[in-house]
Amino acid sequence: MAQARALDRRRKSVRNIRKITRTMELIATARFKKAMDRSIAARDYTKHLAKILENIASVGADVAHPLLEIRPTKRTAVLVLTGNRGLCGGYNGNVVRQSLALLGQWKSEQVSTHLSVSGKRGISALRFRGLDINETYTAFEDKPEFAAVAPIGQAYLAAYAAGEIDRLDVAYTRFEGIAKQVAVTEMLLPLAPPQAAGEVATKLASDEYDFYPSAGSILEEILPASFMARLFKCFLDAAVSEQVARMVAMKAATENAGGLIKSLSRQYNRARQSQITGEIMEILGGVEALKQ
Repeated sequence: MAQARALDRRRKSVRNIRKITRTMELIATARFKKAMDRSIAARDYTKHLAKILENIASVGADVAHPLLEIRPTKRTAVLVLTGNRGLCGGYNGNVVRQSLALLGQWKSEQVSTHLSVSGKRGISALRFRGLDINETYTAFEDKPEFAAVAPIGQAYLAAYAAGEIDRLDVAYTRFEGIAKQVAVTEMLLPLAPPQAAGEVATKLASDEYDFYPSAGSILEEILPASFMARLFKCFLDAAVSEQVARMVAMKAATENAGGLIKSLSRQYNRARQSQITGEIMEILGGVEALKQ
C-alpha cells in the first residue's frame, strides 16, 4: 500500500510540474513572437543603413573618422549579453563559454580588458570564476529599449574616440532563425570601413543621393548611428534567442513530464493490482480457515 501511495504522490507532483512548464512554454512563445518582430525590423534597418554607408563611401571613401581608426589592441572592452533567468537550456552557458574564450585570449596576450555583463546569470557565472566585472546591467528583459541601450553605446563611442579602448567585442547569441541561434563574439569597434565598389557603385550613389554639404560630413554623422544600430540589434537578438531557448526547453520538459507520468501510471497500476490481488488472497485464505 505504501508503494502505491508513493507512486501516486509522485505522479501528482509531476503533473503539477507539467502544468508549470506548459505555462512557461506558452508565455515564452508569446514573448518570442513579439521579440522576433522587433529583431527582424532592426535587422532590416541595419542592412539598409549599411547599404547607405557603402554607397556614400563610393564617393567619399577618403573620409577619416575616429571610429574607423584601427589601432594596436592594448586596451579592449568586452560586453557579455546573457539573461536574468534560467530554465532556457544552454543559452546562458553558451554565451559564458564564448566570453571566457575571448577573455582568456586577451589575458594570454596581456591586453587590459574592461568587462561589462548584462544579465544576472552571466554576472553570477563570471564572478564565480573569479573575474572582475566593471559594469553590470540587469534591466534588460525580453523587450530591450533603444533609450536604455543608447547610454551604453555612447559611453563606448566616447571611450574609443578618447583612446581609452582600442576595441569592443560583444558576446551574445545571434538570432539567425527559429531553428538556429548561435553564440558568437562580434567586434563592433572599430567599425569596418564601408566598401567602395568602383565605378558602378559611384554611379549608383550619385543617382540615388544628393549630398549636402558633402558625402564626407554625412558619413561622419552616419557612422555613430550605424554603431548604435548594430549594438541595439545585439540586445534584440539576445532577447529573442533567450525566448526561443526557453520555449524549446519548456516544451521538452513538458513532453518528458508526460512520458514520466505514463511510466508512473503503469507502475502505480501494477502496484495497485498486486495489492488488490494480495488482499483477495488474504480474504480467500481467511474463508478457507473458517471452513475448517
